[in-house]
Amino acid sequence: MEGNNSVPASSPCGIGTLGRHLARRLVQIGVKDVFSVPGDFNLTLLDHLIAEPELNLIGCCNELNAGYSADGYARAKGVGACVVTFTVGGLSVLNAIAGAYSENLPLICIVGGPNSNDYGTNRILHHTIGVPDFSQELRCFQTVTCTQAVVNNLDDAHELIDTAISTALKESKPAYISISCNLPGVPHPTFAREPVPFFLAPKASNQLGLEAAVEAAAEFLNKSVKPVIVGGPKVRVAKAQHAFVELANACGYPIAVMPSGKGLVPEHHPNFIGTYWGAVSSSFCGEIVESADAYVFVGPIFNDYSSVGYSLLIKKEKLIVVEPNRVTIGNGPSFGWVFMTDFLSALAKKLKKNSTALENYHRIYVPPGVALKREKDEPLRVNILFKHIQEMLSGNTAVIAETGDSWFNCQKLHLPENCGFEFQMQYGSIGWSVGATLGYAQAAKDKRIIACIGDGSFQVTAQDISTMIRCAQKSIIFLINNGGYTIEVEIHDGPYNVIKNWDYTGLVNAIHNGEGKCWTAKVKTEEDLTEAIATATSTHKDSLCFIEVFVHKDDTSKELLEWGSRVSAANSRPPNPQ
Repeated sequence: MEGNNSVPASSPCGIGTLGRHLARRLVQIGVKDVFSVPGDFNLTLLDHLIAEPELNLIGCCNELNAGYSADGYARAKGVGACVVTFTVGGLSVLNAIAGAYSENLPLICIVGGPNSNDYGTNRILHHTIGVPDFSQELRCFQTVTCTQAVVNNLDDAHELIDTAISTALKESKPAYISISCNLPGVPHPTFAREPVPFFLAPKASNQLGLEAAVEAAAEFLNKSVKPVIVGGPKVRVAKAQHAFVELANACGYPIAVMPSGKGLVPEHHPNFIGTYWGAVSSSFCGEIVESADAYVFVGPIFNDYSSVGYSLLIKKEKLIVVEPNRVTIGNGPSFGWVFMTDFLSALAKKLKKNSTALENYHRIYVPPGVALKREKDEPLRVNILFKHIQEMLSGNTAVIAETGDSWFNCQKLHLPENCGFEFQMQYGSIGWSVGATLGYAQAAKDKRIIACIGDGSFQVTAQDISTMIRCAQKSIIFLINNGGYTIEVEIHDGPYNVIKNWDYTGLVNAIHNGEGKCWTAKVKTEEDLTEAIATATSTHKDSLCFIEVFVHKDDTSKELLEWGSRVSAANSRPPNPQ
């Protein structure tokens, strides 16, 4: 640092500095673990985060995984945070932040920025693209965060930081905060005392709008013959899980879940009928939903993946859409500033009980077919693998499903009460699950995470197995080795979908390197699998367990085959004539 830029020395944990304020704010909003990659622009800031006794700094192998970890952490805790360095780190974490934005996760992305004296000068800095304008990183983040704060002046730092954090929590989206590298330790009067506890005013619905929406919805539903309710991913944003159950209990309608909402709707509920995913819905669920004369979709996201290449048989005039802050009934009317929790609770009190659709489901339902027979020592089939994973689930577990065929296989798992379930359907970034498993396990220490990851996805982000071992995590990872990007094969095959096979357990053993607790196994038959699961859940219940499962490259779920051909058809529509 140049002599004329020197700052008064202050101990990292002394009250009255920006670094101390930021550390306390993170703790106050519920962040206990921050995922980071050090770089010279953020090192002083990291000292202040380490000095906060209630904050744990977790160094990841790269920024992308730090971002994915903060994403997984936010899914379990409600908010997550990561710290990287300027531009070279910021642009590496960008993809993970975009994924968190697509899934409506509040995530605080903190970047150590240039020295405040360098702003407005003609200097060229390292870690940048070699021009004196430092705004490239900010401009990139503007499209994937709900708010951006560039803190290069102590006078307004307090306000900028608090506003950015508040906005992320209110909008349930990521925020970007850049902090000049020379500011964290400088005492300033705006930070002169212990930070005032963090507070967000609760949102209240427009009372007249709420009453009108409930009245219109109740009239629409009470005159229908066989209505159903479908839960979607935005139930999480609205924190409406309890209100959803209250509505389901009151009305007696069958409840289904959109694939991206799995884990947000209780599957042990007597009215639960499965996943509604158009042509690849779970058995008998799609027929009941699509033949209903009224359906309430709570917090849906309809995209080309969730609609199976735009093939849902849903009619707008029969549809009530409940957004986190708006309700629309049929082709109209629409009511704004009506919040999901208020609406569902109020509607529960106005609906007549109607279990017609649920009775119809029980009439047509046929239990799953014959038990799978197999020869002794025959190669393991994916269906058999997931039959055993199903038996492992309890309220003390959570499933993380990687993008790929694990989407479809894990979708078929029946979740017991309090069993967590996470996957990234909207963004679908392969490799997401490695970081997300690390972050989720760090946040939900009372649960054992069961992650299902394909070999292709694992190759993208494998190295943060190292961080899981350092953090003494005890997750069970099933590495499903089928020799390629199977989900891409089913959409459009080509030589680019074949990957180099690795000795995956050998790689994990090398990363383990005798430090910490880690156990690996290779599984080729059902006998191997039962033995590996027994060991992972007994002798090695306190270790990270990595089980490599060999399956045939064409052993996919029937749902992936159907879904892949429909998505392929949607992707390859010819251009409309101009």
